[in-house]
Amino acid sequence: MWRKLAAFMRFDEGAGGAVKQPPQKPYPAALAEVSFAPNPGNLRMFQYLPPGLGEGAPLVVILHGCGQTAIGYDLGAGWSQLAGQLGFAVLAAEQKAANNPNTCFDWFNPEDITRGQGEAASIARMIQTMVETHRLDTARIFITGLSAGGAMTAAMLAAYPEMFAGGAIIGGLPFGAAQNVLEALESMRGAPLRTPAQWGDAVRAASSHQGPWPKISIWHGGLDAVVNVNNAQASVAQWADLHGVSLMDASQQMVGGAIRLNWGDRLEVYTLPALGHGTPIDSRDLGQAGPFILEAGISSSRRIAEFWGLVPATAPQALPKIEAALLHRPKAAETDKIAESLIMRALKAAGLIRR
Repeated sequence: MWRKLAAFMRFDEGAGGAVKQPPQKPYPAALAEVSFAPNPGNLRMFQYLPPGLGEGAPLVVILHGCGQTAIGYDLGAGWSQLAGQLGFAVLAAEQKAANNPNTCFDWFNPEDITRGQGEAASIARMIQTMVETHRLDTARIFITGLSAGGAMTAAMLAAYPEMFAGGAIIGGLPFGAAQNVLEALESMRGAPLRTPAQWGDAVRAASSHQGPWPKISIWHGGLDAVVNVNNAQASVAQWADLHGVSLMDASQQMVGGAIRLNWGDRLEVYTLPALGHGTPIDSRDLGQAGPFILEAGISSSRRIAEFWGLVPATAPQALPKIEAALLHRPKAAETDKIAESLIMRALKAAGLIRR
């Protein structure tokens, strides 16, 4: 079974990725391993605190993808690099091969994504350890991850929503998409078709939390052959329902070659039409390219930090409202086609259109 999952996860890391840049000089690894307890999920914990970081600083939690390590993902996505610039702490959880032969977080295993159990409980304890030890701001804790780490991010946001001010799911899946390995494979190929209310109910059933809900940023490559892009669409439906926003009320912009839809400051989704499976970076700004870390001319880490309020926002290029975009196609036909697909599938799932 695991060999099937491993085979499915293999892909050409350069495919669909790629704005090629000259090799970048790597910056040194910043993360250091620390101990914590209890640890029911048998995970490793790494942290980075920029020099001079004071009490009351924000915390960003990062979760790597299959086949990656905490240090490797941090170097690639540039989170500790950004933390040094902006002044926040970084916590990185790492999976062990003893738990999962492909070092994927077990986002599909009920025993690991239920509040108070397994890997989810270990990550929650890591966060508590960081907050208590370094007196961090409990109102500014954020979490993000790629692929299996993105799906585990969705699980943490569902199981412990009161713990987070915001989250970011990159090339991941919505919470509740699978409960075993076979369902995980099916969901990766194509998200289950459910209404926004059904997706939202899955999150509501995961804890006793009644809101408010964390703000959510979703990123996905249009050419992702590992986790189908309709998983981003399902995640949008899930969080739109939780935030009580209409899918038809999105604003649309072009940002660094990506299509961004946003619902105020609570929910956004970036679709990168030419990107494969991985975290999009601009290594001229942050991070360094590698497996699952793709040059895209846009820094997802910095844009996510902006959305969370950790960085002053830069103004995107405004495009027409959704209704106008559906009626008039710009010259970039392929980009618009993917954007329309995202919108139309979300509207169909909501029962707003039937064609």
